[in-house]
Amino acid sequence: MASLSLLPSPSSSSSSSLSSLHHTTPSSSRLTLRTPSLNLRTRTKISSIKAQSTPVLTQDDLKKLAADKAVEYVKSGMVLGLGTGSTAAFVVAKLGELLKTGELKDIIGVPTSKRTEEQARSLNIPLSVLDDHPHIDLAIDGADEVDPLLNLVKGRGGALLREKMVEAASDEFVVVADDTKLVDGLGGSKLAMPVEVVQFCWKYNLVRLQEMFKDEGVEAKLRAGEDGKPYVTDNFNYIVDLYFENPIKDGYAAGKEISGLEGVVEHGLFLDMATAVIIAGKTGVEVKSK
Repeated sequence: MASLSLLPSPSSSSSSSLSSLHHTTPSSSRLTLRTPSLNLRTRTKISSIKAQSTPVLTQDDLKKLAADKAVEYVKSGMVLGLGTGSTAAFVVAKLGELLKTGELKDIIGVPTSKRTEEQARSLNIPLSVLDDHPHIDLAIDGADEVDPLLNLVKGRGGALLREKMVEAASDEFVVVADDTKLVDGLGGSKLAMPVEVVQFCWKYNLVRLQEMFKDEGVEAKLRAGEDGKPYVTDNFNYIVDLYFENPIKDGYAAGKEISGLEGVVEHGLFLDMATAVIIAGKTGVEVKSK
């Protein structure tokens, strides 16, 4: 597996592409969750950089701190993956501000959802799509969970498919989060781990997902919108949310099994994708890098 370079400061760039990590899969046959956990990665050293302590802040204040730090990695002329969610919205707002003042120039954004696209357009951020810009310099996005190895759960905002496509095409993927998103193991927050499924026979897949993880104490629920009707993604699919009683023991095996179900479009496990995670807490901002 290719090694990941440290991101010690915004002025440095990764010496190797993450594409090999995004597409590396074990060579063994179908994995099951009943087998022992596989060691699919080399040992990863994670470093931290603490910023100066800050006064007690709200959760939105913490998100904005992390977003502002992440934008420091952006350089003029970059193609950027624009994430989705409350934290990513602070990133997009900051980019719009820097473009307006002229501190950044010639930025092209590739949004991961319709609502991010709308926000970016309102700020006059030039936009494109993967078809026209298949190579992205840097993606910045939030996360719903971050484990000690910088693996993620994402997609509670409903944009997991487009997020994964854009972030897998990026040389660098910087995650912004507040410290409430830190978990010892994925699924450990006991909040939703989303699975995007086609509308056709969605209940069939909900039952199969529930059965697949029954030993992990999972409850599977179809996500509903504010109107009480099934939530529909930008890709016209449904989302089945998985609520784990216990953390996922082997994220790679879980992801492979979920993806193997016919009718499943994508899942919210983002494994070996983040190059750095910026975490804002009540004692300051911490940057964790591989």
